[in-house]
Amino acid sequence: MLGQAPRSRVLGPVSGYYVIIGVISESQTKGEEDGIMNAKLVSFGEIEIDGEHFNHDVIIEQGAVRKRHKKASKAYRDRYGHTPLSVEEEIPWQGERLYIGTGMYGSLPVMPEVLAEARRRGVEVVIDKSEVICRLLEDCRPADLNAILHVTC
Repeated sequence: MLGQAPRSRVLGPVSGYYVIIGVISESQTKGEEDGIMNAKLVSFGEIEIDGEHFNHDVIIEQGAVRKRHKKASKAYRDRYGHTPLSVEEEIPWQGERLYIGTGMYGSLPVMPEVLAEARRRGVEVVIDKSEVICRLLEDCRPADLNAILHVTC
């Protein structure tokens, strides 16, 4: 199990996997000399990544930023009251860790199948409000960074 900062919480095991909520230790995320990712939830509906503003959900895959296409998850909207993150979306599974920012108020549902797929692939999932996840990303090397960031609720 990972070393954790005192403020971290680990939920689990849930069906045999751990979901880390909150801050992880600096030694687990500290980037090397080739740069860091600068991300900030500017306001409701707007995120800034390395000086570029986005007003839609984003996926960061090995440091490359693109729009999150959530159409594949819309079929589950009635079940969750909000379009959730589902395995039908293009999720960046490369690497050891996937960060999921659940929005300003933490309202983005993450379907259990996403967590099960992460476990199957050996990918650790870090879930928290988008503002907290953005702060964690600042200590990551872009080449190692995979994240999904919800920018509204």
